[in-house]
Amino acid sequence: MASDNTTRGAADPVPAVAEALGGAIARIDAEALPADVRDTCERLLLDVAGLCLVARNTDYVRAASAAWSDPGSATVIGHSSTRSPAAAAFINGTAAHGEDYDDTFEGGPVHTGAVVVPAVLAACEAEGRSGADALLGIAIGVETLCRLCLIVPKAVHKAGFHPTAVFGTIAAAAGVSAALGLTPRQIVDALGTAGSMAGGLIEYLAEGAWTKRMHPGWAAQSGLRAALLGRAGFRGPRTVFEGTHGLINGFAHTTQGDFEALTRHFGTEWHTPKLAFKPYPCGTMIQPYIDCALRLWRAGIQPSQVRGIVCETAEGILHRLWEPLPAKRRPPNGYAAKFATPYCIATALVYGAVGLEHFTDAAVGDEAVLALAAKVAFTVDPDNPYPRRYTGHVRVELQDGRAVEERQSDLRGGAMAPLDRSEIEMKFIANACHGGWRAEEATGAVRAAGRALSGPLDLAIWRK
Repeated sequence: MASDNTTRGAADPVPAVAEALGGAIARIDAEALPADVRDTCERLLLDVAGLCLVARNTDYVRAASAAWSDPGSATVIGHSSTRSPAAAAFINGTAAHGEDYDDTFEGGPVHTGAVVVPAVLAACEAEGRSGADALLGIAIGVETLCRLCLIVPKAVHKAGFHPTAVFGTIAAAAGVSAALGLTPRQIVDALGTAGSMAGGLIEYLAEGAWTKRMHPGWAAQSGLRAALLGRAGFRGPRTVFEGTHGLINGFAHTTQGDFEALTRHFGTEWHTPKLAFKPYPCGTMIQPYIDCALRLWRAGIQPSQVRGIVCETAEGILHRLWEPLPAKRRPPNGYAAKFATPYCIATALVYGAVGLEHFTDAAVGDEAVLALAAKVAFTVDPDNPYPRRYTGHVRVELQDGRAVEERQSDLRGGAMAPLDRSEIEMKFIANACHGGWRAEEATGAVRAAGRALSGPLDLAIWRK
């Protein structure tokens, strides 16, 4: 039988990062969670559920469900059929991230809810845990994911990997470990094992492939498995984070990171309440540009007046959202359009709105939008504060020689300009109705979600 001690023997060096994290996780209980952390987790559950509902009839969710058909009693949100816990975690995680409408931690960026919520719900439902257990697991998983991307900001993306996928696997293991009450030693093993399950290439950018959609689902089920392996005594490396062949060097190509960012004041200072909830279903860093474009549209700027558009941007987002510029002006399909800043700006200026209907394969052939997107260019602002803050700037040069511009210093929906709870509820209802629910069903589910993390964990409301 494995010992509950965090360290492994007298010959071990100073405690590894995973040991410090495992000990901190094991000391926190649901009753000690601050009110703003609890509130964020409750809003996150509602947001994730709505995103699963909006995607429930899509081709990628049907494919995910067909591929993960192993039986079980775990809830697949928006479906009457159930699956094994791992399958439910994968399908729900894929659905929640599928429309790129899910939350973001601005310091990363990473998407937390689509990974952590499906993993924790599947684990707790399978083992008959309470809503309080799920709340704790969600809070710990989200906090871990936020902190992981602060070790080496931007480096994982720059190396060609998707931080949500890489760090999400670890975070899901941490969240499930907390929800199931693992010991510090078991948590260390879970984290160490999760490191070997992490991955996620950003090559989906090349042609709008679906793999980004599955990254949170894969991370969710991997973290779930890693936590169960840790509980069973399966050994994982203590130095999974800082080791020569550890997670950071493997995915960021450096061992020189701020590893204390992962553990410093863990459980007493929280990043979780800073989560950003998206108002538009597309890439996070594009959203301030959309807000700028919409203000120009409301000011009366018409596409026929536009000679050219130039936007200041951060170097760190060029390879995902601006380049190659011809493809971002004319994306090959609806999914690729979600990561094409020129297309999104043009859509806002043509229609005065950017919604789910603008990211279909048919919508991206709109000649009015494409003609305007062809006029969008960028310059790099060397002083842009990304990734600490996400900014927007749109300067429109008019045919008559005048120029008008809008700037935005922060992400709407983020820590500096948060959406309130009623806006999250309205977003859920709109998403549920888009996915085929009746308005009264969606309204009833809002009330049920408010109780889900305070009493017995009952997910039956989502099975329809």
